[in-house]
Amino acid sequence: MDRPAAIRDYSGVLPSMFMAFEFEKTMFEIYKETTYTLKYRVVYFTELQDHNKETEINRAMAGEHYLDGFIKDRGKDEAKEVINSLLERMNNGETISPDQFMAQLGSHVA
Repeated sequence: MDRPAAIRDYSGVLPSMFMAFEFEKTMFEIYKETTYTLKYRVVYFTELQDHNKETEINRAMAGEHYLDGFIKDRGKDEAKEVINSLLERMNNGETISPDQFMAQLGSHVA
C-alpha cells in the first residue's frame, strides 16, 4: 500500500532536520577550581580540539561543578560575553545562583 504523498515526501527529511539542530548548540560547564586560584572557569566542550581536550576536561573534572548547559550557536559570541561577565563578577566575590546565571543568559540558552 502506498503512503500518502505528504508522508512519502517528508519521511526522509525529519532525521536530517534533527541532526542539524543537534549541531546548532555548544555545550558548556562552569566550575570552580579547587586548587591554585579558586576561580570560576568555563569550558566549552563542543569547541575542544584534540590538543587541549584531555587537559580541559581534566581541569573541569577536578573542579567543583557549578552549572552546565547549552548555548545556541546563533549569537554564541554574545552569550560568551555574558558568561565571561558573570564569571568576572563571581570571581570578584559576588554570589550568583545557577538559576540567576541561566536567567542572565536568557534567550541564548538552547
